[in-house]
Amino acid sequence: MSLKKNVLVLASGGIDSSACIHYYLSLGFNVRAHFINYGQRAFKQEYKCVQKIASYYGINLTSTTCKFPNNFISGEIIGRNGFLILTAIMANPDFRGLISVGIHSDTPYYDCTPMFVADMNRIVESYADGKIKLDAPFLEWDKGMIYEYCKKENIPINLTSSCENSGDGPCGKCLSCLDRRIFDAG
Repeated sequence: MSLKKNVLVLASGGIDSSACIHYYLSLGFNVRAHFINYGQRAFKQEYKCVQKIASYYGINLTSTTCKFPNNFISGEIIGRNGFLILTAIMANPDFRGLISVGIHSDTPYYDCTPMFVADMNRIVESYADGKIKLDAPFLEWDKGMIYEYCKKENIPINLTSSCENSGDGPCGKCLSCLDRRIFDAG
């Protein structure tokens, strides 16, 4: 299949990556999802949600586990999105196409900016001799726009989880829960 028709979505089990999966499927892409357990507090809940989303859409899901000596707290994890992208390349050495991330515009972190996407795309394309490109379809959208897209497109957000501290349900206190509560109430 051509470069333009394969996409590997870095899936977290949240609204943004689920919206990415739907977006590419609606454009006729061959969509695969990849989940990375890097020791995040909510990895069990995230993985359960990713499995539900992959099953709902009938797409292939692969996963990678990486061990780190530290515990990650909620909020910004410096280097996370770059790590996830490069890990996906390493874990899928035969993949050719787009690697998609569900980052959006209303976070203050470098790894959620157009500059980051451009920088990482140069690295990704260089590693893959141009056979892999990075794509962030919602880069110019804020979280509210993604949420409205999910509602309009009937994306099953009830299968997703966005809590950074989650056990079996949202903690209601982390930044992700606070963001989601605003949208779920509307």
